[in-house]
Amino acid sequence: MASADSRTVIPRRSAVSRMVRAITSPYYRYRHAKVLHSLRVGFAMLFSILATTGIDIPHGIWSSVTLLVVIGGLQHHGNIRKKAAERAAGTLLGASIGLLLILQQNLLGSLPLTYVLMSIVAGICAWFAIGSSGYIGLLTAITMCIVAGHGDNVIDVGLWRTLNVLIGIVIALAFSFALPLHATYSWRYGLATNLRECARIYTRLLEGETISAEEQIKRFLQINRRLVQLRSLMPSVAKEIDVPQAKLEEIQRLHRSVLSSLELLATGPLMQADAAARARYVAQCGADVREVRAILLATARGLRFGRATHFGIPAAGIHAASPLAPALGGAALKLPLDLQGPYWLGQRLAEQVDRLRALLLETEQNWNIERHSRMLQKA
Repeated sequence: MASADSRTVIPRRSAVSRMVRAITSPYYRYRHAKVLHSLRVGFAMLFSILATTGIDIPHGIWSSVTLLVVIGGLQHHGNIRKKAAERAAGTLLGASIGLLLILQQNLLGSLPLTYVLMSIVAGICAWFAIGSSGYIGLLTAITMCIVAGHGDNVIDVGLWRTLNVLIGIVIALAFSFALPLHATYSWRYGLATNLRECARIYTRLLEGETISAEEQIKRFLQINRRLVQLRSLMPSVAKEIDVPQAKLEEIQRLHRSVLSSLELLATGPLMQADAAARARYVAQCGADVREVRAILLATARGLRFGRATHFGIPAAGIHAASPLAPALGGAALKLPLDLQGPYWLGQRLAEQVDRLRALLLETEQNWNIERHSRMLQKA
């Protein structure tokens, strides 16, 4: 009987532990970000329905509409604060304009004037919608139409819809901070994955393994797609960790340079060289290749686990600490002319990797959120 109980309890415990791990672990929350965001919005929608339709508040559907508009597309903690505030400001401004339009319609009774005023407001909102205040402008116009209709809504309908807009904003802001995913984690894990892929490709290219054209296209396409995603995260990352966006841009530029160098190596004369020439190249430069690969992998580990100096990024790179560095200049002279180009390209790649390592190590106390939070608490 005891064994049967143990058989039933252990799976339950493991399921609960997996669930807790998925919720509390930054990496698991990163992997299941879409699921967590869907659950957050779904529960917020259910709450808005219960808070309005469930207690028979008229026009409660607009609370749910406002909720979806405010947080439906917000996922990362860094953009929730700014975007949610902008969207809330837009909905409040639009509701106020809608009520004013209803009041002037009741006072003057001229629908053509109401249509003209709504069109003017829509034009002004469109002007701001394509600028830095795009969300505020767009949602001002949308909420104006929700509250005022085409000017034919009565004042009590406008007031009820305004109330529902306010309820939707409050619910949205409350749920927007439930299990948010920090953009910094997505940026770190994405960059770490790309650096591991670069290390893998670099080793295969320069240690004699051939990579087919189809495989090259597939691998570089995946890395490039991830690189574009990293750029979209940088504004949110800069807000979360208080790092100037210019430094993140420099990290992005170095990452792109590393990838460009790899693509040139993958399509250059080294790939067309015969087995003997490639073996000679590996014998001459193999140690350097392995050290650059080690730095790429160590940097990826540091980003993945957030412990740069203890479990990842080395304090010095190939050009600062390697005994190979003084002898690298003469190595090119021992290679055939057609392989000297790939050699120097490999040296530029090593420099880029070293600069990327140093810049990440310099900013580690910021992008390591756990350590950054502890430092703020002590301060």
